[in-house]
Amino acid sequence: MEKSSPFHDKELRLKPSSSSIPNSLENENRVWRKLDLYILPVLAIFYLLSFLDRTNLGNARIAGLQKDLKMTNKQYSIALTVTYIPYILAELPSNLLLKIIGPNLMLPAMLTLWGIVTTLQGVITTYRGLLICRFFLGLLEGGLFPGLALYCSTFYPRNMLNTRITLFFSAASISGAFSGLLAYGIINMDGVGHKPGWAWIFILEGMVTVVFGVVSFGLLPGTPRQARFLSDEEKDYVERRLKEDHEMSGKEGENEFSWKEVGRAFKSPQLWFLLFPFFVSGVLVYSLAYFTPTIVQGLGYTAARAQLMSVPPFAVGFVVSLLGAYLSDHFSSRGLLSILTTLLTLTGALLFLLSPSSPHRMHVHIQYLSLFFLIPGAYTMAPCLCTWLSNNSHPHTRRATSIALSFMCVNTGGVLATWLWGSLSKAPDYKSATIVMIVLLGGELVCLVGNWGWLKRENGRKVRRREVYGRGGGDEGGDGRGDGSPWFVYSL
Repeated sequence: MEKSSPFHDKELRLKPSSSSIPNSLENENRVWRKLDLYILPVLAIFYLLSFLDRTNLGNARIAGLQKDLKMTNKQYSIALTVTYIPYILAELPSNLLLKIIGPNLMLPAMLTLWGIVTTLQGVITTYRGLLICRFFLGLLEGGLFPGLALYCSTFYPRNMLNTRITLFFSAASISGAFSGLLAYGIINMDGVGHKPGWAWIFILEGMVTVVFGVVSFGLLPGTPRQARFLSDEEKDYVERRLKEDHEMSGKEGENEFSWKEVGRAFKSPQLWFLLFPFFVSGVLVYSLAYFTPTIVQGLGYTAARAQLMSVPPFAVGFVVSLLGAYLSDHFSSRGLLSILTTLLTLTGALLFLLSPSSPHRMHVHIQYLSLFFLIPGAYTMAPCLCTWLSNNSHPHTRRATSIALSFMCVNTGGVLATWLWGSLSKAPDYKSATIVMIVLLGGELVCLVGNWGWLKRENGRKVRRREVYGRGGGDEGGDGRGDGSPWFVYSL
């Protein structure tokens, strides 16, 4: 009789049968290294440029943008909010269209077009012009991260996915560090071509995006079968591994678009458990991305010095996120890492909140120290949540829908972030914003524990159903196909 145990579930989920690996393939790791070398750097640069072009408004703000365009704090928050409305609305249709158009065409096209919009922000002279640019920037960028996560899941088995998603998501923390360094150098171009330094931030960074967007049309394969850098034997091996891992279906038509699968995604309990954590993740990531330079400047640094001092917390965030992803994949544990990073972020928020009660000038150091908890926690949590949901959603349309809905929540959180800091909460302590973050993180912990418990219970039920139907019993008792099948074991 089949017994339920963590070791059994892990073995069923992660290990292909020995007969499924081609005998002529001497080193299967060579295949994954090839995919890592050819695909992941491109995806990382995509997301680096996306985050850089979306959040460099924070660097431009302290370089004089707000003053030159005569914006109030409220108008600045409106400009950020305008970005997120089309961003949110674009995510679901973009993810559903990705397979129809082809990721090798759609993703580079999005990159090229928003690069043009970013560049145009450098020539605006009015607040209205800024709003127009931010709207189209959000519209064109909206489907990128859910599209990249979905694209990645069509090349890698579930037990390898968190490290890969984190590798390109970590570009967000790199962009936080990189943006500060770039802005520090670029603002010295103030007056060149009769343009202010903040304008050159948009112009130069936007031009880089356009150039890479055009080049990337020739870099991304649409599917493993289209990867020119893999041999036919290696392509067969990747497809077989994905089939075994339930990332590709052996049944004809299962991975075709289906409105029924869109509906089934909305009925998934795990999606509803995770939507609130995704929302909280968005509040955290975008709060830190947009307002870290402003927070650091509020500690008494000059604008140029604040750009530099914002670099170290993001650099630490990059290292911690990669370490967390490695451990998550190694132990096949998504829920535990999500909970631990939430606790790490909560520690940072509490430090920030309590810092004003510290002795004179000590509060400045404690507030800066809190960023070394907040940023690594937030930037490790987000890709882990994405991997957890992607791991447990199948087939393709259901997964595409779930990922898109989750990132609609992330970017709804981004809308709240644009108002929390500066408009609804006063500098330099931002007490109201910090209290809201602490409350949200507490709610997130409850949802994460609830999702882990539900998935564990469902895995136990599937063990009993497999005992009833036997190995030859198909997927009776599930929802026909996909993650409802008794043979699909949820990642915990």
